[in-house]
Amino acid sequence: MSTEEIQVPSISVVVPAFNAALHLNRCLEAVFANDRIRECIVVDDGSTDDSASIARQFGARVLRLSDGPFGPAYARNRGAEAALGAVIFFVDADVVLAAGAFDRVLTAFQEHANLAAVFGSYDARPAASGVISQYRNLLHHFVHQNGNTEASTFWAGCGAIRRSVFTQIGGFDEKRFSRASIEDIELGYRLRSAGYRILLDKQLQGTHLKRWSFLSLMRTDISCRAIPWSRLIHETPKAPQDLNLLPAQKASVTLMGSACAFVALGVVWPEAFLFSVLAVAWIVFLNRRLYAFFRRQRGISFAIVCIPLHLLYNLYSGMSYLYVCAEFQIKKLAKARPPSELKSVGQSIKVEKT
Repeated sequence: MSTEEIQVPSISVVVPAFNAALHLNRCLEAVFANDRIRECIVVDDGSTDDSASIARQFGARVLRLSDGPFGPAYARNRGAEAALGAVIFFVDADVVLAAGAFDRVLTAFQEHANLAAVFGSYDARPAASGVISQYRNLLHHFVHQNGNTEASTFWAGCGAIRRSVFTQIGGFDEKRFSRASIEDIELGYRLRSAGYRILLDKQLQGTHLKRWSFLSLMRTDISCRAIPWSRLIHETPKAPQDLNLLPAQKASVTLMGSACAFVALGVVWPEAFLFSVLAVAWIVFLNRRLYAFFRRQRGISFAIVCIPLHLLYNLYSGMSYLYVCAEFQIKKLAKARPPSELKSVGQSIKVEKT
């Protein structure tokens, strides 16, 4: 890492975009309101809308992936390859950066010569109305605002990394993550495993514009986050206890599973329902700061509605983890079975067929 890069880093903004015309103009307005950037690269991942033309109107450099979509991991990697700045600032197309975001990124890299990456969070003012959208975005804000400053992972919705480090680490795993998933979390794990330092700047924020529905929330949380993240945890020798993996979160998932088990047991043993109620009460106690945050932000009614949503979150997170545990055990048993045994099983199947 050269002295010049440390002292005077220049920023290349990379925005992956797939049919992002609904929000891209607001995203780029915030980007180009800052004069500290060297360039803005919008990677059009095979959009069928006006994303590319909107980006050009703002003066962004457009990389068109005509055979896409290939997913944000692939798009970000192509943007990083084309970037000229010493720092690559990844911004999602539905995020509006707060004023001063670029100054915070530059300051972080200038003050910490050994810093490889820095990321922030959504703010507490999500644009989309509705309980589901407000709940999902405020939950993200709360988790990041209560994470460790010396971070163990990375977030690409509003996160910057030194280009030299990004190239050395191999970028996002575009083969494993062909759609929006936990590609940024996995990158963060690799960065920390390689000894690089990552900073969570809680004042580096952006407004999230995405509107969530109940179905999109469930689909994304389970298939794009809980299951792949559970797999990553199994593959990581020592998963960090940070963000969604704090002890209280792990305990909440376990308690929610216990509550469901006691409900089932209550069919034959009515007293078990009491233990189910106690388990849920303990979850509420463990997450009292989160629910108090919801109340402060949107009132008591909103906080009460968010409690069952958060209980459901703990339930499907635990079920996803158990699914992955079973998946890994099956693979482990399949690898442990001797070839001769597999051959005999195959022969017996043939005999039965005849």
